[in-house]
Amino acid sequence: MPHLEARFTHSTPRTVSVSKRVVAGRIISGLAILFMIFDGGIKLTNTAVVAVAFAQLGYPVSLAPAIGILALLCTAVYALPRASVFGAVLLTGYLGGAIATQVRAGSSTFSVFFPVIIGALVWGGLALRDDRLSEFLPGRRARATR
Repeated sequence: MPHLEARFTHSTPRTVSVSKRVVAGRIISGLAILFMIFDGGIKLTNTAVVAVAFAQLGYPVSLAPAIGILALLCTAVYALPRASVFGAVLLTGYLGGAIATQVRAGSSTFSVFFPVIIGALVWGGLALRDDRLSEFLPGRRARATR
């Protein structure tokens, strides 16, 4: 079985060396995940802060736990490497709802754009750590054709 022997004699250290791009992607994705865990988790609490925020946005506070669970489920899917692209799509929908809610409530500019920032972290981190998406990064396609 010479073809099997040749296969094992030319080992590559792919699993040992992780590129800086992938590490940066994991850190950025981790920040987005941490924020979403905080966001979803706080909605599961019965605190005055949540009640005031929901009142300002025009939602009954009774919806807070369901919205919190939704945020945590979308985040869990994103955190799974095999399902991360689907999780990013789910989080994009969730964050789009957050943007629409902030616009409808007449919130500050920062409150409207903060979900955009989180969405950029979600997709930016994913693009850096996932080779399937990294080719869409600016400049990556040009290097691949050389």
